[in-house]
Amino acid sequence: MALMINEDCTACDACPEECPNDAISEGEENYVIDPFKCTECVGAEDEPQCMLVCPPDCIEPHPDFEESEEELMAKYERLH
Repeated sequence: MALMINEDCTACDACPEECPNDAISEGEENYVIDPFKCTECVGAEDEPQCMLVCPPDCIEPHPDFEESEEELMAKYERLH
């Protein structure tokens, strides 16, 4: 499942550099995660790095992008 950033984002700039897939970018008001690039760090790390550095804890699973571990790994391999 891809992740998403909710409206609690403070645009603190902590998460973009942590993403191994460059899936996080600035949106109109705060940061956004591209669900087509987000693998929840499967293939690169043991857990989502953006969630580890997010001070307001505003990163959550994206309800429209449910993916298995295998699907996330395949997406990671396509991206790299």
